[in-house]
Amino acid sequence: HLYRAGSGSAIMPPPVSTGTRHGLSVVPINRSNRPWQATPSPELDWSDGAAPRAADFDDIYYSRDNGLAESRHVFVAGSGLPERWRSQPAAVSTVCEAGFGTGLNFLATWEAWRQAGAGRSDAQPGHLHYIAVEKFPLSTDQLARALAPWRELGAHCDALQAVYPGRIPGQHRLLLDAGRVILDLWWEDIEAALADLASQERPWVDAWYLDGFAPSRNPDMWSAAVFQSMAALSRPGARVTTFTAAGAVRRGLAAAGFDVTKVVGYGSKRDSLRGRLEARPARQINSRAPGITPWDLPASPRRRPAHVLVIGAGLAGCHQAAALARRGLQ
Repeated sequence: HLYRAGSGSAIMPPPVSTGTRHGLSVVPINRSNRPWQATPSPELDWSDGAAPRAADFDDIYYSRDNGLAESRHVFVAGSGLPERWRSQPAAVSTVCEAGFGTGLNFLATWEAWRQAGAGRSDAQPGHLHYIAVEKFPLSTDQLARALAPWRELGAHCDALQAVYPGRIPGQHRLLLDAGRVILDLWWEDIEAALADLASQERPWVDAWYLDGFAPSRNPDMWSAAVFQSMAALSRPGARVTTFTAAGAVRRGLAAAGFDVTKVVGYGSKRDSLRGRLEARPARQINSRAPGITPWDLPASPRRRPAHVLVIGAGLAGCHQAAALARRGLQ
């Protein structure tokens, strides 16, 4: 895999061997060509007491009943990942979330991944690669306040807050759990970000969490283009799960190739949706991202090299050498 410094469209796949705890901020995207500034800050209303509310969207970040229990029921259990981790551990398991919000879904997934490894007789099953795309990330202080009720997640909360990039725009790679957990945070519009990734025509996602605000209040996160990019990025058998049972979401996912069913929701929500992509269509989208030159990606997989030569010893070259070293390449 050749990383094109400055392209802003490609991200390195996760390491296949343990690495350091140091985070790596990946090349940011500046689509508007305006001067860099902090990402837009969500205005939060804490008056409810049970869950923070986004004033701009008039919606809560997690269930008033129990946000962590909702994450475990709708997303972790709904994706079927814990059973797959226990029965068929993979070198890399990739989850992509539409939205990041308070990080609660990520923390619940990390906890479940650790528990699945603890229940096996062999070593921890590979790596967890978690990608989240969020246009309005919380500030560091907002994140700490939102996660304060979930002290049962303890060390996981502390580890996330220690490396959280705040409202710094761009793409951020954070290495957690001695490098076994790779968290990619994209502070970006989801339709544009997924189109960038899908333009590489390399499926790598095993499970999708759709956790934007309600479709009626935040329709941009639930568009047909988003669903089509999801299908293009999915491995065969990829799962999708979401808290909503809105008909437009069900129809949009079905049109993109997902087999979708209604299931019991959490708390006061009667229904939610789960889906599966049995076979990835040959091509799902006409990406607006620039085409990748023919030499960038080989037409067929190549044998993994033992040695790599990095030409250029600036910041990009040094980061690239470190990333390859984490993958066990000399």
